[in-house]
Amino acid sequence: MVSTSINPGTIDPREAAHFGRLAADWWDPKGSSAMLHRLNPPRLRYLREAVDAHRGGERASFVPLDGLNVLDVGCGAGLVCEPLARLGGSVTGVDAAPENIAAAQAHAAASGLAIDYRAGSVEDLSDRFDLVTCFEVVEHAADQPGFVRGLARAVADGGLLVMSTPNRTAWSRFALAGVAEATGMIPRGTHDWRRFLTPDELSAMLEQAGMRVTDVTGLSLTAKGFATGGSTALDYLLTAVRA
Repeated sequence: MVSTSINPGTIDPREAAHFGRLAADWWDPKGSSAMLHRLNPPRLRYLREAVDAHRGGERASFVPLDGLNVLDVGCGAGLVCEPLARLGGSVTGVDAAPENIAAAQAHAAASGLAIDYRAGSVEDLSDRFDLVTCFEVVEHAADQPGFVRGLARAVADGGLLVMSTPNRTAWSRFALAGVAEATGMIPRGTHDWRRFLTPDELSAMLEQAGMRVTDVTGLSLTAKGFATGGSTALDYLLTAVRA
């Protein structure tokens, strides 16, 4: 079900409109969201490892999220929600752009996946979730500490939060806000480098929201594509639990 009344909360309307315009192209691996398609495999591997470590699960399991209520915040057209559903999770996706939610619902229906998609912000949700994911979103929030507090409130007792976001460094300014947008690898206007958060800044926000950061791992670009580990200078992944 799509909510028709969106509380702006921490949403920046200009950011929502920007990504809403990309909705029809989201699932094209060679389109405007090509970078997200390339980011997805290492992010999902990291997520799987984080969940396994948190639950003490078996890595051989085909459905490691079985029995978990999962929330993906800033879900776009469902690039993360669909793999989470296939991994066994009962998945909810929330996004600020109704156009993205419509595209996500259509793609999930065509894929035979039951995913609860909602247009709005994380503050609109009263539910609590065993796993909350938020990939490449916090840098687009109008009120970043408030957004992080909303993420923390959505995590159930004993739950896990997994995030990724660009770091605010000279390298990310050059590579993401500069070259990637200038060459069309990322649509122009996607990034405002001043909104990027360092790992220390994001960790402090999470701690103030009652969370404890348990891991920070670099997400870097190599000759073979994106990979986890190594430098956090470009982007990083983070896991947190309730303090």
